[in-house]
Amino acid sequence: MTEIKLHNNKTRRKEVFTPLNDKNVRMYVCGPTVYDRAHLGNARPVVVFDVLYRLLRHVYGAEQVTYARNFTDVEDKINVRAAETGRKISDITNETIQWFLDDMGALGAMEPNLMPRATEYIPQMVAMIEGLIEKGHAYAAEGHVLFAVDSYKAYGALSGRSVDDMIAGARVEVAPYKKNPMDFVLWKPSDETQPGWESPWSWGRPGWHIECSAMADDLLGANFDIHGGGNDLQFPHHENEIAQSCCANPGSDFAKVWMHNEMLQVEGKKMSKSLGNFFTVRDLLDQGIPGEVIRFVFLSTHYRKPMDWTSEKAREAEKILRRWSEFDGPIGGDENENGAPDSEVIAALCNDLNTHAAISRMHKLFDESKKSANSKAVFKATLNLLGFENLVSSTFKELVTTATIEQQLQTSAPDVYKMLEDCFQKWVSAINEKNFSIADQLRDQLHQAGVVTRTTKDKTTGERVFEYDLDPDVFDASKLEALK
Repeated sequence: MTEIKLHNNKTRRKEVFTPLNDKNVRMYVCGPTVYDRAHLGNARPVVVFDVLYRLLRHVYGAEQVTYARNFTDVEDKINVRAAETGRKISDITNETIQWFLDDMGALGAMEPNLMPRATEYIPQMVAMIEGLIEKGHAYAAEGHVLFAVDSYKAYGALSGRSVDDMIAGARVEVAPYKKNPMDFVLWKPSDETQPGWESPWSWGRPGWHIECSAMADDLLGANFDIHGGGNDLQFPHHENEIAQSCCANPGSDFAKVWMHNEMLQVEGKKMSKSLGNFFTVRDLLDQGIPGEVIRFVFLSTHYRKPMDWTSEKAREAEKILRRWSEFDGPIGGDENENGAPDSEVIAALCNDLNTHAAISRMHKLFDESKKSANSKAVFKATLNLLGFENLVSSTFKELVTTATIEQQLQTSAPDVYKMLEDCFQKWVSAINEKNFSIADQLRDQLHQAGVVTRTTKDKTTGERVFEYDLDPDVFDASKLEALK
């Protein structure tokens, strides 16, 4: 059996992954609160755990892996959106769930086996809360039910936070009915404008944390293999899940392995509406950026490192994928029909999902794919494993970008393409030789021909990188003749 190693935040080290039952490998990942479009940061855990899901299916067999990801469809943000728009809550949540599935599907993410909605598991939540009260881990007060943090001695072990840090991190709500400021809500009363269900304590609705505990318990059991999500959920959400679940099922460990992806930045800054760099996945797709490009940029950074989305990375990813999409032969299809994935890519993924190393290996596989039918089959199967099955879809190939113009020149006008490359290299040489007046003249002439030049620095090596784009509206090959 192939050995997989995963960094377990529960133990703070990389460990060999040994499932509780290799015939029933189980993973739960926290899903979205469905009141609006998923932003780019929401998509990162979807892609990360989609890769893990694909790897687990490859190693243990597709029928032996169960992946559950929930939809939070009862939450105060949804109530606010309904009040603002005058729309029914169910209409908002149904629409947003479909948006999410469509947008994540565009990124090549497979749908999990199980996609429970919180509102479908209210009876299980009520039953779990009743059990926590009976065991002395929760108490009712003024129509609320709260979890008694003092009753669970291991509280804080996952995040490793002090009580003071946890109080600050949880943005603790001061309420007279709380015995301890850290106690968190399991159930709360609803008024006539809010969704509610019957319970022994009030006409009300569940707190946020209890839903994942109840759904995971019902669908995967008291003990399962992997729990994942963004690292912003580590505290308080995942800390609270552990407390609830372990107290509801004495002797259980809840999830064996805890994995968290790091957060996303945009052009080196935290994504924020106030900074004007906040955008949804749909925004990018509607701008003509293929989902495969977004996925490639995500996978180019290890999941445990902060990921910086930049327009430069997107342009480079699209150029690479355009080249790969011209693979000599169909890329999509069934993995078994097209060979086995590359062993080095498998090894990289088995090393705590090292997608950066996997992507690096793909460049060599692409070059090798031109040499033999077997190499083509390996490249094709490995693309499929990484989630690029649809690289040659019409949606991807029909988008008009700078990369497509280059591809067209290479295939339909190779002499023009060679002339373009020669002229560009003359500009690069002039800069390297410090003939800046000549370099400026060449740059201006290239611009007049519709060739936009730029220089950047490689963030890893510090070396200067020279690049160009073609403006499809003004590109005129005849104007390159003067530069020959």
